[in-house]
Amino acid sequence: MPIAVLASLAAAVCFAVAGVLQQWAAGGRPDEEALSPRLLGHLVREPLWLCGIGLAVVAYGFQSLALAFGPLSLVQPLIVAELVFAVPLSAWLHRMRLGGREWFGTLAVAVGLALALLSARPHGGHPESAGALSWLLILGATATLVAAALTAARLLTGPWRASATALAAGAVMGTQSVLLAATVERLRHGLGSALSAWQTYALVAASVVGLLLIQSAFQQGPLAASMTVIDATEPVVAVTVGTTVFGEAVRTGWPVSAVTVTGLALVTAGIVSLDSSPVIAALRGRRAAGPA
Repeated sequence: MPIAVLASLAAAVCFAVAGVLQQWAAGGRPDEEALSPRLLGHLVREPLWLCGIGLAVVAYGFQSLALAFGPLSLVQPLIVAELVFAVPLSAWLHRMRLGGREWFGTLAVAVGLALALLSARPHGGHPESAGALSWLLILGATATLVAAALTAARLLTGPWRASATALAAGAVMGTQSVLLAATVERLRHGLGSALSAWQTYALVAASVVGLLLIQSAFQQGPLAASMTVIDATEPVVAVTVGTTVFGEAVRTGWPVSAVTVTGLALVTAGIVSLDSSPVIAALRGRRAAGPA
């Protein structure tokens, strides 16, 4: 258990620094590159962004180590601690000071997610049980949510625009987790079974689209407006699909459900607090000026 805890916290720190580096690089790109493959084309030539990607790979290594020694219900809430590291680090790099409102928003999202995941503790499930109709519903619902979020992003400005794009990114990455679970299940029957399944190739496509959406969210606004929404949306989508389609079980009843609802309410309050914060809005102007 100590190895699982330490590895999870190491993963959280690496994810936090990776997000800050990626947002710093993406934030310097012009607005017209948002949601365009040109954004990724320019970012792959940025050493700072590549360092961020490298740190993300290291973070996944620590996460895998943590999962080898501890349950997902412990590891995932600890990794959410990346927000506690990432938001203050981003503000420090931009020479901005976080106030009580910004600290409340950051801690509310992190603590709320941890409470919801620890209380619900999703487990079990059989990805292979999903039929063609179920997959169509999953992909259709994801496409609808992404389209609605990106439409809202066009109508919004400031941190809210970044959050709307981050919502689309989180939906895609949550679906990517679902596709990953299905692909891993196929791998149990051999590499040929995985390569012959459409889910494997949909996983690759979702990864590319998710990467573009994440970097676009980073490009459109401060880190606190995007990372918090991505971290909140991804597990919600994955758990929703897991329980409704894959047959995963979650803990319910009193007081478990009350704790879960309280956690989700904290997440919502934290995101609203950060997105409406004048300090977070000012970070966009600072990052547009580039590094000091």
